[in-house]
Amino acid sequence: MAARQGLALHNEVFASSCEGAGAGVALSLALDDWRNLPRAEACEAHDRRSVLWVQTREAARRVGRPYRAGLPEDLQARIVHVRAEKAEDALFAIEEGLRCRELAFVIGEIVGNPKALDFTASRRLTLASEKHGVPLFLVRLDAVRDLSSARMRWEVSSAPSPAPRWNGQAPGAPRWRAELFRARMHAPGEWVLGEEQGRLITDRVQRKADEAGVDWTAGLRLRHPPLRA
Repeated sequence: MAARQGLALHNEVFASSCEGAGAGVALSLALDDWRNLPRAEACEAHDRRSVLWVQTREAARRVGRPYRAGLPEDLQARIVHVRAEKAEDALFAIEEGLRCRELAFVIGEIVGNPKALDFTASRRLTLASEKHGVPLFLVRLDAVRDLSSARMRWEVSSAPSPAPRWNGQAPGAPRWRAELFRARMHAPGEWVLGEEQGRLITDRVQRKADEAGVDWTAGLRLRHPPLRA
């Protein structure tokens, strides 16, 4: 079904500002979608589009700005970073970015539950993302779950890394515990997510009893790109 319905373009990731799980998961999900989208015959083999990363000043204060040298090599020169004073300004920048088809995807980071990010504002983001085909991964730092029209909503935290294969003293590959608590076309549940050699890997932690046979990761690999008007 996911392959027929297309990408979940509007995504929310709830995370604590005490760790980097929010941005890590958002970026891994975004890159997994971007790298696995089938290319139309008329499209360039190499996607040259930029990436918009929007933070409020408070979000940047709590978790820091994106560090270009620490990003994947194919992303370092693509990042367009915007630091907004208030949530209203960040939401405006995010929505404008979603209307620009020259962007591969948009990542946003907003702290708490600002009044500006109500259901109406969330719906505007969903409509803009789906109309123009630009995915949004909005990180909600230190926020509580509220009403939203986001198609996939995650709650994430850091998980222990596996032991390195060759050097026991080296840091392990990143891992995150992720609960998918709302999804339009996928079964909810819990997973351990990770990234190895540029690939998103998953390990299911628990399943809903009535959805035990559903695997959302198949949808990630087989989804068609959204139709562009």
